[in-house]
Amino acid sequence: MNSAESAESADSVAAAYRRHLSTGRAALGEMFGGDVEVASAGAWVRTSTGRELLNCGGYGVFIAGARHPRVLAAVRAQLDRNPVATRLLLEPQAALAAEALASVTPAGLDRVHFACGGAEAVEAAIKLARAHGKRHLVSMVDGYHGKTLGALSATARPVFQDPFRPLLPDVTHVRYGDAAALDAVLAARPGEACVLVEPVQGEAGVVLPPAGYLRAVAESCRSHGAFLVLDEVQTGLGRLGRWWGADREGVVPDVLLAGKALGGGVLPVSALVATEAAFAPFDRDPFIHTSTFSGAPLGMAAVRGAIAAIREDDLVARADRLGTRLSAELTRLCADVLGDAVAEVRGAGLLIGIECAVDGLAGELLLELMEAGVIANHSLNSDRVLRLTPPAVLDDRDVRFLLDAFERAARAVRS
Repeated sequence: MNSAESAESADSVAAAYRRHLSTGRAALGEMFGGDVEVASAGAWVRTSTGRELLNCGGYGVFIAGARHPRVLAAVRAQLDRNPVATRLLLEPQAALAAEALASVTPAGLDRVHFACGGAEAVEAAIKLARAHGKRHLVSMVDGYHGKTLGALSATARPVFQDPFRPLLPDVTHVRYGDAAALDAVLAARPGEACVLVEPVQGEAGVVLPPAGYLRAVAESCRSHGAFLVLDEVQTGLGRLGRWWGADREGVVPDVLLAGKALGGGVLPVSALVATEAAFAPFDRDPFIHTSTFSGAPLGMAAVRGAIAAIREDDLVARADRLGTRLSAELTRLCADVLGDAVAEVRGAGLLIGIECAVDGLAGELLLELMEAGVIANHSLNSDRVLRLTPPAVLDDRDVRFLLDAFERAARAVRS
């Protein structure tokens, strides 16, 4: 593809976005240079103009990088056999994928319902809680659980909620990290609540709770008969340097939600994983909560490939080591180049947030990083936090490229 064809291709894609998808999304693409991504492999994305970009974004999807050979092999083999099932007969890939997922979740979480996106898994969890009579939904201030109607009711940000009110009734938002405040809410209405919480709040700007918080939340839920849902759509499958955020404090919720990385960076897959007691309503009636593409064989092959890739490549331990190194180096660079303009670099594993002390600086850094060859993300619930979610397949050259690019971006916004 020559430069003229590349430019024409990018222009035509943007025009098609404006005609058929979203004028706002087209404008956002133009703000980031108007380039078009056309290929990916491992930690890198290639654009229509031939640029190579290090992918440290993707909202947590690419823990195993893009197009991991183990995942691709599983998906290609299944594509040639039976990509979408009838939903009437039993189908082996769903059973094998559920078995694989249950083998890496905390002990006792053995029952699985598959879906496609994270919000869909959240909706399933809310419905499962309601089937147990838990109709008081409790989530955390600045939490993010998706934008479908039920999930949006738990996503505590007015800018997303206000255009779509009324949402679900009887929803309470409690300050994240305040175990005592949550306990008081649950004590006031024993036996009625479903508590939805993230081990680390990603979209809030990578907010880590105080030590012991998740354990205290679980104890409060047990004491007051609440149904505990741990949303690990972004944090699970090695992102935090553990298989799950739950593992950091030995917590076993009633329901754990997985997604993003679950499809191996190849297909969209999410899942609800529950204890046998919590899952009972879905056991009794297989039609009470269904979806045409839930457990589709092609997605299930991706799940099996993803879990195998994470295990075989030791990506959980790699995420822990890489995260420790990157957090330390980014902290040093921010102090050296940006000084007081950065309030804090924080994170766990390869979920890293850089909180700016100046309005607009996070957006400027995002743009300058793209110019320097790195894709990062903003945080939907925190305008001041730049978020990095690199894959655990980074090698030393990739790490050096990221740090050099960040230094160039930091110097550019400082000048």
